[in-house]
Amino acid sequence: MRSVSVIVPCYNEEAHIRFLLEALVQQTYPLDHLEVIIADGMSTDHTREVIAQFAQAHPELRIRLVDNPKRIIPAALNAGLAVARGDFIVRLDAHSIPAPDYIARCVSDLQADLGDNVGGIWIIRPARPDWIARSIAIAAAHPLGVGDARYRHGRTPGLVDTVPFGAFRRELFEQVGGFDETLLTNEDYEFNARLRGQGKRVYLDPQIRSEYIARPTLGALARQYWRYGYWKFQMLRRYPKTLRWRQALPPMFVLGILGLVALVPFWSRAVYILGGILAMYIGALSLGALSIAWRARDAHYLIGVPLAIATMHFAWGMGFLWSLLTWLLGRKT
Repeated sequence: MRSVSVIVPCYNEEAHIRFLLEALVQQTYPLDHLEVIIADGMSTDHTREVIAQFAQAHPELRIRLVDNPKRIIPAALNAGLAVARGDFIVRLDAHSIPAPDYIARCVSDLQADLGDNVGGIWIIRPARPDWIARSIAIAAAHPLGVGDARYRHGRTPGLVDTVPFGAFRRELFEQVGGFDETLLTNEDYEFNARLRGQGKRVYLDPQIRSEYIARPTLGALARQYWRYGYWKFQMLRRYPKTLRWRQALPPMFVLGILGLVALVPFWSRAVYILGGILAMYIGALSLGALSIAWRARDAHYLIGVPLAIATMHFAWGMGFLWSLLTWLLGRKT
């Protein structure tokens, strides 16, 4: 039986970390061949106390806490890799809840040589029971919100660009290197781009399943997707060929809207074009939410889902454009 190191970046996750730890102690993979390394960004809440209490109550699960003073995810992953002892590395998130057979399936796929990085699909779970949190969870898995990302709603196994989290043979990091600490997010996608550039494979297995706890409010969702958009451009500067249509649409749409708004004082037709585009956009989002509201018998989704998807689009697009603008201005100075 091969050993497995689970690496978890963490910062101020007292509300969520117990869900992950409870899921790990329920894994079908033998716990005596498993270690959990939590790389904590010097949490200022009660995260460390929660971890310590859980470790004391569950001595059968080896939990190791390491410091991540840089407080960024790629640094946390590299800190975990530096002390990991497992033959296989499984990367998880403090917001994730892996299925009981998650690790066993990851190891099985790696041993079957289906990919050099294997992963599964996300099932998005609301952070709270209120209607806006439930709407955000639905939007985060809806094709209108995330496009054709197969790990969000794919059902067919095969090679893909990226997977959430990922599982690897330990020696892969000796060949490809660690995670890029100049990226504050998109570090998984960048690593997979580097991996694929060396002829290695990323494999999606829909039987590998984990729940992911979505952001609870529109404000938190906007901040999350702003970061995604901002750092996506930084990553694309290095790997422009990895750009996908679902990533290009939000900044193009936002740029078009901003351009029309700027033209309104100078061109009378701009206001009608702008109004028409926004009306079609709102109509498309509302139509997408209609079937959800009908199936759930909950009219709140008619408002919540379009609001959440629009928040994702505009925050991602604005973050991307701001990153592009700061890069252009930096080149001119």
